[in-house]
Amino acid sequence: MAAGGSETGQADRNPAMPKMAPWRARFSWALFDWANQPYFTVITTFIFAPYFTSVVVGDPVQGQALWGYTTAFAATIVALGAPLLGAIADIGGRRKPWLLLFQIVLAGGCMLLWLARPDTPQTLPLVLLGLVLANIAAEYSILFNNSLLPGLVPQNRMGRLSGFGWGMGYIGGLIALFAILIVSRPELLGITPPEGEALFGLDRTTHEAERIIGPVAALWLLLFVTPMFLFTPDRPGTGKSTLQAAREGFRQVVHTVRQLRQHGNTLRFLIAYMLYYDGLNAVIGFGGIYAAGVFGWGTTELGIFGIALNVVAIPSVMAAGWLDDRLGSKRTVQLAIILVGLGTLGIASITADSVLFGLAITPKAAGAAAFSSAGEQVFFVCAVLLGLGMGPMQSASRTMVARLAPAGMVTEFYGIFSLSGRATSFLAPAMIGLATTLFQVQRIATLVVLVFLTLGFWLLWQVREPRE
Repeated sequence: MAAGGSETGQADRNPAMPKMAPWRARFSWALFDWANQPYFTVITTFIFAPYFTSVVVGDPVQGQALWGYTTAFAATIVALGAPLLGAIADIGGRRKPWLLLFQIVLAGGCMLLWLARPDTPQTLPLVLLGLVLANIAAEYSILFNNSLLPGLVPQNRMGRLSGFGWGMGYIGGLIALFAILIVSRPELLGITPPEGEALFGLDRTTHEAERIIGPVAALWLLLFVTPMFLFTPDRPGTGKSTLQAAREGFRQVVHTVRQLRQHGNTLRFLIAYMLYYDGLNAVIGFGGIYAAGVFGWGTTELGIFGIALNVVAIPSVMAAGWLDDRLGSKRTVQLAIILVGLGTLGIASITADSVLFGLAITPKAAGAAAFSSAGEQVFFVCAVLLGLGMGPMQSASRTMVARLAPAGMVTEFYGIFSLSGRATSFLAPAMIGLATTLFQVQRIATLVVLVFLTLGFWLLWQVREPRE
């Protein structure tokens, strides 16, 4: 969709193709993903989320429902605010001040997670507040960082830089998982701390090893996001005040949303993304929770599971960057949806005593070794499919937006992109929470995910991708 209202050639969208930014600027931009990914990896997915639902709440089913409602509320706030913030940044010019604000809020939200103790229910509202603030700030930070991508490389190299950034993020998440696993279970490396303690004197009885994840993620974030602020160039400012930009931004968003109805191709992509990305977030967010409830996984099993998933995702997303530039973003996303869908279908087939929708297996015995049961092993294979698909889906979608966005409206379109990724993102967690409450079965979460993935794939099939 061109600035003048046409969906013709790529040159109409971005008439001034950027030159290649210095390597230090590009690497620092990619380091943003490294800095932020541990929040998603160890807090919202593999370690803290299952700890919160199974230990802090104490009931995996009720905990999953509460987690779903909390993330749905945060997603609603993100959806409502993202397009306006994007338009304000486009009109004001600069992105980094917004990035700095939301990175500080994200760090503060992570710090509040230290209060997540099962024996102090009075602190639960503060923990939930921390989760809401962190979720909102993380998504808004991604919005502004994404909008810097088109100014760093030419169109035919965006896929590789985007994939490299996601790969860096997975490496950062992998290192964070290793560190948490070693701290919480040092005996895996032959280290025997005093009874009742993890490394560094952390008290296991009060779950300090799990609770410290929040503060450590905050420190990691503030340390590794700094190069992006120092070396990655910002867009030039326009001299307009924030209030003036907000007024103009609101009018611009209203105008853009009205115009979207005249550009069916772009609108179809945004709706497709809204659906398949919601499904991806749900299966990633609730996969560890499901495994903790079905198999009784603790920090050790979840940490190993997360490490394996990231090990698979790193080469996959790096290769997807090359595929993105060669075959196109659309085809790359389609392949990723198929992989994620197959993995989700496999997870849906697993219960404590059966796999593949009815094939009986021996349930995991109490005290058995990690991943010793057939159900856990099948779950692991399904997770590998998720790992192969999740990075390419995210990376290629980010590139697709840059190729669709009109010149001068990149951040606004990333705001609409964020809106489309969050406009219904309250639905999947809310539907999971509601369905779990009604049926009292954790397995229902995977069936909700499959609906979103299938609808997203069907709609994406009808999208025409602009190519140079």
